[in-house]
Amino acid sequence: MKNILVTGANGQLGNEMRVLSAEYKEYTCFFTDVAELDICDEQAVMTFVKENNIHVIVNCAAYTAVDKAEDDIELCTKLNKNAVSYLAKAAEANWGEFIQISTDYVFDGTKYLPYNEGDVPCPNSVYGKTKLAGETNALEYCKKTMIIRTAWLYSTFGNNFVKTMIRLGKEKETLGVVFDQIGTPTYARDLARVIFTAIYKGVVPGVYHFSDEGVCSWYDFAKAIHRIAGITTCKVSPLHTNEYPAKAPRPHYSVLDKTKVKTTYNIEIPHWEESLEACIKELNA
Repeated sequence: MKNILVTGANGQLGNEMRVLSAEYKEYTCFFTDVAELDICDEQAVMTFVKENNIHVIVNCAAYTAVDKAEDDIELCTKLNKNAVSYLAKAAEANWGEFIQISTDYVFDGTKYLPYNEGDVPCPNSVYGKTKLAGETNALEYCKKTMIIRTAWLYSTFGNNFVKTMIRLGKEKETLGVVFDQIGTPTYARDLARVIFTAIYKGVVPGVYHFSDEGVCSWYDFAKAIHRIAGITTCKVSPLHTNEYPAKAPRPHYSVLDKTKVKTTYNIEIPHWEESLEACIKELNA
């Protein structure tokens, strides 16, 4: 029997953790968002973890507005760096395990080969820098820390690229999507499943990469979304990144090498198109 704290419970990943928790009746899960637990309040975090005898903390909370973060450095730092240290310290004080979700944005995207856990991070955005600082804090303050870097997250919950492309595909006749940023989409349910697998088998501390299998551009992703969703009235055209200006720089290539997580936890990862089909089927249900 384990008590699990899932922060950021109203986000995409937090909601998927809630869905999957029904399959793990042996765990008591505490799903919190800011109304139930302010993770920027160090004392509140320590008290919650101790009073509820939390064995595992899964931090799904983060400041993820990548462009807005360039001007909102203080709040981004509080959530992505400082709060992580509070959660990690609380986990350590309760002899627990800590799972921190991170991002492909810790890399600058200049490699053009899948990034593995041994590659040196070099973030070039405020978001990426604060997430990397959060990783450092997590590993420093809790011995049993597992960092999971992921990318291009989507689900049936919240706002994300898949739901936006479906909505715009129904509203517009043409859409432009960048073709020169390469990575791999990740269905949040697949990530949630890997998190529960790690909890069930026991957290092996360290840094891990996880996304679905395969490689695509945002343009490829958008085309696949429309094909699977049956949208035929909207023409999707490829754009260069410099034709779609954004305040924060994005990695041009951020494919993640998943060998370590697959080997450590003996898992198979679905191809991104397979998971996209499952997500859109659920959206249409």
